[in-house]
Amino acid sequence: MNDTPGWTSPGSAPSDGQDGSGIPRPTTPADANGPASQWSKDQPPAGQWSPPTGQTPPPTPGRNWGAPPPNPHWGRPPAAKPGVIPLRPLGMGEILDGSVKTLRTYWRTVLSISVTVAVISQIASLLGQRYLVPTTPALSPDATPAEQLEQSLQAAQDSLIGLGPALLVTLVTSLVSAALLTVVISRAIVGRPASLGDAWREARPRLLQLLGLTLLMVALSLAVIAVGLLPGLLIGGPVGVALIVLGGFGAMAAGVWLLIRYSLASPALMLERQGVVSSLKRSAKLVQGSWWRIFGITLLTQLLIFIFTMIIAIPFTIVGIAIDGDGFSGLLSGSSTAFGWPFLIVTGIGGVITSAVTYPISAGVTVLLYVDQRIRREALDLELARAAGLPGYGPTPGNETVGG
Repeated sequence: MNDTPGWTSPGSAPSDGQDGSGIPRPTTPADANGPASQWSKDQPPAGQWSPPTGQTPPPTPGRNWGAPPPNPHWGRPPAAKPGVIPLRPLGMGEILDGSVKTLRTYWRTVLSISVTVAVISQIASLLGQRYLVPTTPALSPDATPAEQLEQSLQAAQDSLIGLGPALLVTLVTSLVSAALLTVVISRAIVGRPASLGDAWREARPRLLQLLGLTLLMVALSLAVIAVGLLPGLLIGGPVGVALIVLGGFGAMAAGVWLLIRYSLASPALMLERQGVVSSLKRSAKLVQGSWWRIFGITLLTQLLIFIFTMIIAIPFTIVGIAIDGDGFSGLLSGSSTAFGWPFLIVTGIGGVITSAVTYPISAGVTVLLYVDQRIRREALDLELARAAGLPGYGPTPGNETVGG
């Protein structure tokens, strides 16, 4: 697909008696315009003539004066836009705008999904923090630094184990949310709304495969981390510590590379109805040659989500501390290691608000990146135009989603 902004005829070489500016220059002391004395001795340098202020030079065949054409889309028709995005290769701002526009246009369906998922996740997290995370004894002032580090690591391990059920609930609800939102966004692209029931009926057959894809990605990430850290853990000592640091950075880089390489597997699985392994291969094919671009858009999206989360979370945290002053003072004095119900409830409300907004934005960017890559590589915009029922693109297919 031609992604150029327009066509401009190239300038021709200067003809005889011209300097490239389109203005004839005298070549002999006398010419057709009269004797040489009629020309001023102070002539502008060749090729640097400019018209007086407020005047426009006359059009000259074969010359490009640097001014834009009267129609910015001269040379190609404007892209069709049946839904939240124009059907052409997208810029980073258009991808973010399309995600926000989907939330704003179809807010009833989108918020009914994201708010429900956010409430379930926050309740599971709240109950896990309150009842499943063990209470850590206060640190002894006489403990050595090694003992304090060991006790801190043990507390972190116990907390992770205690929050395991809550994390599992959050994982499952996030998968359901991503599946439903993928269907909603795919229909929003062609300008067709999807109700909650429609999204559920279309996404339900793919949920188990989406869960398998997610677990496979988690296992792959853990394997990369193990490969990076295991040599240093086995060797031990100063050399082992150095290997752990180097292996940790290497594992982090490899993990990010794999994460971006397979970031489009989820929409490929949902919209193309492929298997787990086929979706991973499909994502790798779509990302090939565009890794840095997708990485930059993903990183910017996550940064914006983090900033928005902090803007919402900090006021709720301050209010929670003000309400639950006893729990906060206990944490400062070391007599308690947990907040009370007031703090957990207030911060949970803030978590619901942030998750209800960030879930659709994150899912929207992923789906639109997938669509953008298919438009660039496979001319998916023609298929989307037919799915939207636009005139001149052939009969409307029965499938109303993006996948082909």
